[in-house]
Amino acid sequence: MPEKLEDAASVGVRAAEKTLERLNARKIKTTTAPVLFVPELARSFIGHAIGAISGGAQYRRSSFLLDAIGEQVFPEWLDVLERPHIPQGMASRAYDGEGVATYDRDVFKDGVLQGYLLSSYSARRLGLETTANAGGAQNLIVPGRDIDLAGLTQEMGTGFIVEELIGQGVNPVTGDYSRGAVGHWVENGEIQYAVHEVTIAGNLKDLYRRIAAIGNDPDPRSSLLVGSLLVEEMTIAGA
Repeated sequence: MPEKLEDAASVGVRAAEKTLERLNARKIKTTTAPVLFVPELARSFIGHAIGAISGGAQYRRSSFLLDAIGEQVFPEWLDVLERPHIPQGMASRAYDGEGVATYDRDVFKDGVLQGYLLSSYSARRLGLETTANAGGAQNLIVPGRDIDLAGLTQEMGTGFIVEELIGQGVNPVTGDYSRGAVGHWVENGEIQYAVHEVTIAGNLKDLYRRIAAIGNDPDPRSSLLVGSLLVEEMTIAGA
């Protein structure tokens, strides 16, 4: 709805602030440290798992979560909920692309994969039943704690806030993850300086189990609602 759009002036001010915050950015030495994803990037981090459990990835045998129903993928406290009927939700719909009625389901419960995202075609290929996901998932929600990016920054203590990702270094078959990153280095819960020209890396199956916390500040401009996301340790390749 038009009235929900951000004011153009405030968008411009925030863009200018982000630009100034990145002045005098520097590299850091290669290290391992906690990594905190801002909400806009946390959704892509979780989104790799959603792509891996799609019916197409499963029947083509091109998924790092192959045959993973019943497996512990995320920490025990983490759920991923599909809620197709949220009023004015970004991906709300009563029926999927094949006319199958949508319904609420828990895709991951207590970190365990409950089922794939299937159209009728992919379901037949796998010998399963459709989950009303022809056309993709509808309004995925990852509940978080009552804390925001600033709170998680303090909780992290020392580490790296990722504010921009560069490149497409994610292997959907093996789960190997390697992305160029831009952001800020944090010490004692306080931002110290801007960082650029580094790479964050790991394997998603391991990194997902290392998720330490998720905030309650999701970016509403998405159908995958997840707040700031803290991974307890990643490799950061720098100077």
